[in-house]
Amino acid sequence: MAQLGSLSAQTEALSHVLGLVEAFRAFDSDNDGSITAAELGGIMGSLGYNPTEQEVRTMMQQGDVDKDGLLSLQEFLEMNTKNLELGGLGNFLMNASEVLANNNGGDGSACEMVTAEELFQVLGSLGLNLGLEICQNIIASMDMDGDGAVSIDDFNLIVTSLL
Repeated sequence: MAQLGSLSAQTEALSHVLGLVEAFRAFDSDNDGSITAAELGGIMGSLGYNPTEQEVRTMMQQGDVDKDGLLSLQEFLEMNTKNLELGGLGNFLMNASEVLANNNGGDGSACEMVTAEELFQVLGSLGLNLGLEICQNIIASMDMDGDGAVSIDDFNLIVTSLL
C-alpha cells in the first residue's frame, strides 16, 4: 500500500476546505460565484476573524488573481489553503476524480455524484486500498448536505485546491 502519511490530518484538511466552500457559498448572497470585499469581511467574521477594512482590501488584492475586483470560489480557496496539503492522498484523489468523471459520463454535469463505495472501488483500481470506512470518512468530510455523496464538481474543487 502506498505511504500516505497521516490520513486523519489529510481528511481534516479536506474537511477544512469544505468549511471554506460552505462559508463562501453562504456569503455569496447573489449566488454569482464571486464575492465582494464586503462579503469577504463577512466570511472572515464567520470564521472567527475580525479583519479591519484595510486587511480585507489587502486580502482582496492578494487573492484576486484576475484583478476583476471580486474573488471567485477558486481564488478564495487558493488564498486560504496555501499551507494545507493532502500529500500522497491528493494525487490518488485527483486520479480518482478523472476516473469518476469518465465513469459518470464525463459531461461535466453538476448532478453527477460520488459515493464512498464508488471512491473505494476507483481507488482500489488505482492501487490504493484504503478500506471502505476511510473512503466513507473522506466523502463525509466533503459532504455538504449529509446525503452520503458529493458532486464531482465539488470533489474536484476541493481536491485541486489542496494540490
